Amino acid sequence: MRQIVLDTETTGLEVSQGHRIIEIGCVELFNRRLTGRHYHQYINPEREVDAGAFQVHGISNEMLNDKPKFAQVVDEFVAFVGGADLIIHNAAFDIGFINAEFGRLSPRPANAESGRTVIDTLLLARSKHPGQKNNLDALCKRYGVDNSQRDLHGALLDAEILADVYLLMTGGQTALSLGGNQSSNKDSAGSGNEIIRLPSTRKPLPVLTVSAEEFELHEQKLASINKSSAGNCIWLKDLASAE
Repeated sequence: MRQIVLDTETTGLEVSQGHRIIEIGCVELFNRRLTGRHYHQYINPEREVDAGAFQVHGISNEMLNDKPKFAQVVDEFVAFVGGADLIIHNAAFDIGFINAEFGRLSPRPANAESGRTVIDTLLLARSKHPGQKNNLDALCKRYGVDNSQRDLHGALLDAEILADVYLLMTGGQTALSLGGNQSSNKDSAGSGNEIIRLPSTRKPLPVLTVSAEEFELHEQKLASINKSSAGNCIWLKDLASAE
């Protein structure tokens, strides 16, 4: 299953006011794993960037003057996206701008209308966390995704962060199997969240012992940690409280 996590930056908020795409960032997932392949492109929008938009993404008019126009990069973009499903946060915004860019081309790219599935992570987050903030920063905090580099919005960085958020938001453990027989029939497996008990006939687990030399090295390491932490080695504290 191939999926593309996509984000754009634009000259302003309203496509109806003639605002244009200035940056596209995409990362590829295959079978829910990041492949390392990505697409990133700055685009000359052939118009000015609004001051408010600049405050969000920091992309100036000067930065875009020598960049290619959308018509010059559309074939490469469409080829990268291919027939993959798209994962987008607030998809209506990005899809609206992409469709507007396609609409300016004559003829439209032959494979632009692929009927691909679009997964809107904003709608998904709202269904999972109703009544809470569900912007990308809030989701990063909720799912423990590092977004410390996100001082300004950027299409490729945001796509990379969104990929991590999406995988965490839609993942999770579906079954805990510690041994024994497990039916492959989904109907007989219940919800898929059952704990599978170890059979009573299993072989006993091996018990490993520590040699005197290994124990001494361990004690020395703890003493070193305790010294460097000004007496705050938590492992020694735990031992003391247990005695």
